[in-house]
Amino acid sequence: MEFITWAIDPWGKCVPIHAAWDLIWAAVIAGIAFMIVHALYVAIVAGPKVFKKNTLPAASQAAIPERVPRHSLAARLFHWIMALSMFTLLFTAFLPKVGVKFDWVLYHWIAGILLTASIIFHIVHASFYLDFWSIWPDKIDIRDAMRRTLRFMGKPAPPPDRFAKYPLENKFYHLVIVVAGLAATITGLFMMKRVQTPIFTRNPYLFTDMTWGLMYLLHGLAGIGLIALVMMHVYMGIRPEKLPITKSMIFGWMSKDFYLEEHDPERWNVESSSGKKRGYAASDAD
Repeated sequence: MEFITWAIDPWGKCVPIHAAWDLIWAAVIAGIAFMIVHALYVAIVAGPKVFKKNTLPAASQAAIPERVPRHSLAARLFHWIMALSMFTLLFTAFLPKVGVKFDWVLYHWIAGILLTASIIFHIVHASFYLDFWSIWPDKIDIRDAMRRTLRFMGKPAPPPDRFAKYPLENKFYHLVIVVAGLAATITGLFMMKRVQTPIFTRNPYLFTDMTWGLMYLLHGLAGIGLIALVMMHVYMGIRPEKLPITKSMIFGWMSKDFYLEEHDPERWNVESSSGKKRGYAASDAD
């Protein structure tokens, strides 16, 4: 299978023009394969989750609200606006490549602008109004991943801690989606210079043929990768054990029971109904 489609420019040079569209089906197959393998792993191989014993004092547990706030309204609006724009971009980009013909360019660049605006908002919002580092892997995540691996292989290892606000798999997925999303978004903004829009004046001579070709190639590869990534994300979102997390992206909260079962109050403090941060701090042990 060819990964790149090539062309000859007016000066006789071979330049890339886009990713090979057969990779669309490879991405779809990869997404389906992930779902099947994961479902079989959970059903047959994986046992029940085992965590280190909860040492949170009873008084601190009682202070945790029944509805634990997880996502603000602004964060939820960003997520669903991004999802809408992402699905629009994928459908308008790849349906014409598999034979569904329609006037897709207008819808594609409008969705791209919407995605870009939502990403800029999210960067500002996460940097100044949220805990920016909560979505990035830390030393405890890596240590616990090693512990889980050892225990899976039947070797002795202490049980892992409960998760912080985001489990390690969420953090790794976020990292991958950031790379693919930014690659597609940044190249897409430059590519808008090749079409006439109310935002940019058309200028197809802004870059050389080679630069344009590499930009189209990167844009296509990122977009194709996002097909598999979005399929995985939707699949994980509808799995029964993940539904409390998915519901929190709709309603903004998760239940106290799920919070205490899966998450570590030492690593993710939550606000009680009185507005104070709650977790297992030094004051709780006094």
